Amino acid sequence: MLNYRQLHYFWVVAKTGSVVRAGEQLNLTPQTISGQITLLEQTFGIDLFQRSGRQLELTEAGRQALPYAEQMFQLGNELESMLRAQPKEQQIAFRVGVADVVPKSIVYRLIAPTMELAEPIRITCREDKLERLLADLAIQRLDLVISDSPMPSHLDIKGYSQKLGECGVSFFASAALVERYGRDFPACLDGAPLLIPGQETVVRSRLLRWFGEQQISPRIVGEFDDSALMQAFGQSGSGIFIAPSVIAEEVARHNEVQLIGQTQAVTESFYAISVERKVKHPGIVAITEGARRELFN
Repeated sequence: MLNYRQLHYFWVVAKTGSVVRAGEQLNLTPQTISGQITLLEQTFGIDLFQRSGRQLELTEAGRQALPYAEQMFQLGNELESMLRAQPKEQQIAFRVGVADVVPKSIVYRLIAPTMELAEPIRITCREDKLERLLADLAIQRLDLVISDSPMPSHLDIKGYSQKLGECGVSFFASAALVERYGRDFPACLDGAPLLIPGQETVVRSRLLRWFGEQQISPRIVGEFDDSALMQAFGQSGSGIFIAPSVIAEEVARHNEVQLIGQTQAVTESFYAISVERKVKHPGIVAITEGARRELFN
């Protein structure tokens, strides 16, 4: 079996070109180093060095072995540096995937309780399409996926969905649009310019069905997968837009828009999807308990 201490002595002698200089670097006697290298050579039945006058030169076997030793001890130095750089208090990694249709304000409010845990936690958030996130969840690149829909039944992926909560939707608009369309909700939406969520969102079909039930025909002027972008267009006065009612005050304040009306007939739901049926990760526990106790109470 390879003796790594002996290999290290070989590497240092090869780098310094002298047993004496290697001994000075390693704080060992030349005799100790020579003896250990001799044992290494005897183990494999080969010579790693040959004398040329007073100098040591690598044999062909020594030249072939040196690059391997270089890689091994370079990686060892990198490993030592990495371990020394670790914080004294180890953090728990928490890798969260967020479906790109989930409003960012909802995501923040869901994840915020993890920042108050007694255990130090390090959060990594990644936004993407739901199916790609679930693929990463299946191979444990993610601990949790937050989505507006439960685990799709057609995917051959092991995962469990926990409903975090649901809420109605609120309609917002700039002051100019409120002045023109802001009375007699929801009838005021008929013919009004409307910004709606994109086709990949669950709430879109519910919204359009509700318009049909109310015999309302808004004029759709924009479709957005990204709720933040939709709100930016709404803030500019491009059209009326919707947002989950649980963040209605924040949306109105942040975007400087006004609330036109709310409905519980159209709801948005949010789910935590994990590979564990019984959740153990403290980050997931904090999200599920916080959502049910505070956000969607």
